[in-house]
Amino acid sequence: MKTVILATNNAHKVSEISNALDFPGWQFLTLREAGIESDPEEDADTFLGNARIKALAAHEASGGMAALADDSGLEVDALNGAPGVYSSRFAGEDATDADNNDKLLADLADVPDDERTARFVCTLVFIDEDGSETTSRGTVEGRIGHEPQGDGGFGYDPLFWPDVFDGACTLAEVPQARKNEVSHRGNALRALKFKLQIAQAKREEM
Repeated sequence: MKTVILATNNAHKVSEISNALDFPGWQFLTLREAGIESDPEEDADTFLGNARIKALAAHEASGGMAALADDSGLEVDALNGAPGVYSSRFAGEDATDADNNDKLLADLADVPDDERTARFVCTLVFIDEDGSETTSRGTVEGRIGHEPQGDGGFGYDPLFWPDVFDGACTLAEVPQARKNEVSHRGNALRALKFKLQIAQAKREEM
């Protein structure tokens, strides 16, 4: 049995990750489930940098177990890529999802529809027991609406209209399973799984 420490206690992420990386003999434990204290300062200026900080901290705190971390957020072109790595605290350190959405709408108040392009980005960093690192990145392109719509999802989902749905709905208006098929994290997980499968195949050939 291979144990992978997930550098999160977010139930949404845990479910999505365990379903996507369904390798036989793998089990996934959150930091809390593994009894691990790990809360490193995420002070990098990129998603990759912050994901690496969290993955390395979990790997070391667990005594060398495999660890997986992600960092994700929203990039809005009209705001020069903001909120970016500050997505969860766009409106302040203690900001709620509603606070962040309100600030985003205020900052885009005078921006016309054709300039409200944006994307969700997710970067994953997997550190194996031997310390080797595998990374992946996933995105989903779309636009920012003018008001929240939908009761599902979290974060900026009620404001985000994915291009893949051709303007039919926001990310907060689709079932979780459908969201996983098109989301930035889902795309990053599929890319990571492919890379890990290739690495495993190469090891077996040796």
